[in-house]
Amino acid sequence: MLERLLKPLHRWVWSDAHRRARKLLTFAQTEADGSRDISRAAELTRDPSLRRLYLRHAEDESRHARLFRDRGRALLRSLPRSAAGGEANWLSPGERGLDGVGVEGESAETLLAFLHLSEKAAARRFALYLEVLDCDIDTRDVFAQVLSDEAFHMTYTRKQLARVSPRKQGLRLWQARAARLWKAYLRAASALASVIGHAVLLVQYFVLLPPFALFARREPEGFQPARPAPPLRGQY
Repeated sequence: MLERLLKPLHRWVWSDAHRRARKLLTFAQTEADGSRDISRAAELTRDPSLRRLYLRHAEDESRHARLFRDRGRALLRSLPRSAAGGEANWLSPGERGLDGVGVEGESAETLLAFLHLSEKAAARRFALYLEVLDCDIDTRDVFAQVLSDEAFHMTYTRKQLARVSPRKQGLRLWQARAARLWKAYLRAASALASVIGHAVLLVQYFVLLPPFALFARREPEGFQPARPAPPLRGQY
């Protein structure tokens, strides 16, 4: 509901072609990282059904990375050079992949719950991006292709979670939601700390340092005669 209310801001974010290209390249990196993580999960699992589904999921993520990368590069080639600006990832984050979840040490149900929520959130965002990309039909087609796969990923992870953990599936989903909320809080706190740090440094530089510079002892310019060295009275 919040993202729907912010739809005009999403339209503004995606209206700038340079920002759009940079965001697509960022999405490509996220999808590539997710492909590697899910491939590793396929290597670790002993469940043949999960291994097959994970490998298909990893292949889809790799293809998404290629689609985003090709479209982002095509956009950049068609645009004049300009100064880099912000991507507004706080508003249009796309897909966050596994978001720091350790594939090596997680159980199947924990990983499936996290993947389900991640794919569900990504599908919701990509559907919204489709609605605001009237200005770029080619990029909209890329999101349409990706969205069809995200729907499958969201469905299979939920069904497999119910299969491997029929009694605790609700608990696993709740734990995954709590973990995502905690990571979102950490990202917001980190961004706020960065803003406060920049503000404090600016105040120190423009308010506190100038008086010290005014009253600092000024050294005379040019070469000055060296002070005579004391006579040597020993080896040391």
